[in-house]
Amino acid sequence: MNAPKAVAATRSLGKNVKLKGLGIVVSIAITAIAIFALTHTLKSIDLKQVFVVVRQTDISLIALAAVLVVVSYVSLTFYDLLALRTIGRTDIPYRIAALASFTSYPIAHGIGAVSLISPVIRYRIYSFHGLSAFNVANICFLTGLTYWLGNLTALGIGLFCAPDAMSLIDFLSPDVNQCIAFALLLGIGSFLIWCRSPRDIGTTRWPVRLPSAPLVLLQIIIGLFELGSAALAMYVLIPAGPNIGIFPVVAVFIAATLLGFASHTPAGIGVFDAMFLIGLGGTDKEPLVAALLMFRVMYHFLPFICALCVFGVVEGWRGLRQRQKT
Repeated sequence: MNAPKAVAATRSLGKNVKLKGLGIVVSIAITAIAIFALTHTLKSIDLKQVFVVVRQTDISLIALAAVLVVVSYVSLTFYDLLALRTIGRTDIPYRIAALASFTSYPIAHGIGAVSLISPVIRYRIYSFHGLSAFNVANICFLTGLTYWLGNLTALGIGLFCAPDAMSLIDFLSPDVNQCIAFALLLGIGSFLIWCRSPRDIGTTRWPVRLPSAPLVLLQIIIGLFELGSAALAMYVLIPAGPNIGIFPVVAVFIAATLLGFASHTPAGIGVFDAMFLIGLGGTDKEPLVAALLMFRVMYHFLPFICALCVFGVVEGWRGLRQRQKT
């Protein structure tokens, strides 16, 4: 390698290290602030009252929330299916996409290192069906694109419809929050127009195919459906007492989810909970804590355990087949 290329490579490496270092600092800062806020909030919580609210929650509402959680996870499987179709792998059936999605998301979010764990699990699933590491990297990028398109669209809608709820989190006025919502929706609309035809980004050696506008629109719809189902699951678990509207719940839920994701803590624990309790405000926090506990069990803990079991069975079965062949 000649001197100019060596210098360029060194600078590039230095920038990457600085960005990763900044990301770690931001993650730690978010987590520390959220844990401090959560600890302060929970000081006034009556835990006995929380469990009373849990026991008094109508079983039909718990069942409805469970159904909505299932719908949310089923919607997640279409992230992988769309990504496979975008890169031209129509030979991979839906059941494999669903397996990769259901094992990668709950395990990666449960452990916390999503950007590290999710690609590894997907590679273990997809490599068995002939996909290369580069194909899996493309799938991870495209599923991430679907996730962010859905999240930002839902956040924009929630911010626009319930700017007051977000003001408790970002300390901005409702008017400013509505301006941010408009900017988010305008940016997504611009991206949709830009993708009128399929485009490639990246390098000639490592091209990444972006979906066309119809597929981008489908990504947004699926993302909204997945997030909406999860937010509705949380909403139905909140007792009638606090009298909280659906739009504030959706707006705060998505903001808390994004901050939890940025913190890299397992399932956004501490960060998600603090933002949710702060964002919905009020002095009667026990019903919200009860809803959070039930939601955590249904949306994070049970899928995490199920995904670990499914992935373990698949890995064990494949290992047994390989030993039988040899």
